[in-house]
Amino acid sequence: MFENRKEDKQDFFQVENSMFVSLDFENTQNIINKKNSENNFAKPFLKWAGGKGQLINIISSYYPFSQKITKYIEPFVGGGAVLFDILNNFVLEEIYINDCNQELITAYTCIKNNVDDVITLLYQLQKEFLPLNTEERKKYYQQKREQFNNKKILSKLEQTSLLLFLNKTCFNGLYRVNRKKEFNVPMGAYKNPLICNEQNLRLVSEKLQNVIITCGDYKDLLTLIDNKTFVYFDPPYRPITQTASFTSYTENEFSDNQQKELANFIDTVNDIGAKFLLSNSDPKNYDENDNFFDELYAKYCIKRVEATRMINCKSEARGKIKELLITNFREE
Repeated sequence: MFENRKEDKQDFFQVENSMFVSLDFENTQNIINKKNSENNFAKPFLKWAGGKGQLINIISSYYPFSQKITKYIEPFVGGGAVLFDILNNFVLEEIYINDCNQELITAYTCIKNNVDDVITLLYQLQKEFLPLNTEERKKYYQQKREQFNNKKILSKLEQTSLLLFLNKTCFNGLYRVNRKKEFNVPMGAYKNPLICNEQNLRLVSEKLQNVIITCGDYKDLLTLIDNKTFVYFDPPYRPITQTASFTSYTENEFSDNQQKELANFIDTVNDIGAKFLLSNSDPKNYDENDNFFDELYAKYCIKRVEATRMINCKSEARGKIKELLITNFREE
């Protein structure tokens, strides 16, 4: 989801060593099949800043699955609200998800492959945390946060269980790191947080079985994209004010130059013949003359939709704002 790191690319871009279950479709109309049972619907297992749960009804109206789409790719998966909506409702031949947040991708992989172990560790954390009083909880939380930041001594399963624990107990469910790569969000004020949602974790694991999970730069996904692909881009949002620079999901930030690099990549995706949908902030919320995205994506369809902004230390700064949905396949 974020700026490419400079480490060895062989280590940085890790592809899950699993194969898809081959699906036999009679014709292209049967490539996508609507599922019926809502009892089998998985939800995102993490709260995630900028998560698309509140916009899913609007975003889902853009799905191009009535066309000859056999593949879905999400280069900045984050909390996966769109991913799980698609997994709950459609069957595709191939699905790829990616993010450059290594801890996040480790969590997806562990839940996919080792959900029983993740659940066991989470139940232990829940059992230890919930009986404590507020001061004891703060101390326990800080200890677990320190452990999470000392990743060299953690197994991937321990790292994943701590990530979920911190996400369910920290302030506003934020994931934020400093330039030292340290998670630095304080504890939230939750009376009885559900740290281990076993039923949902098992559903998530089931849904991920035929999903290929990668960690790396979104540009490395280009070779996977063809003219039967739908790509949903949800990159770190461009700050809409000088002080609203919450892009620190990794130690790096996503600058205007990187937004322009992404636009160039999207032009290539368009030239291949793939369908894409892009979400981003609308600079016009605070500056009517700011045409950054209008100019950057002038040749595509740009729609402004209403969303609720929840992440701000000032309550008066929260509320309804406009966000952008940009596509190459839907005309207004």
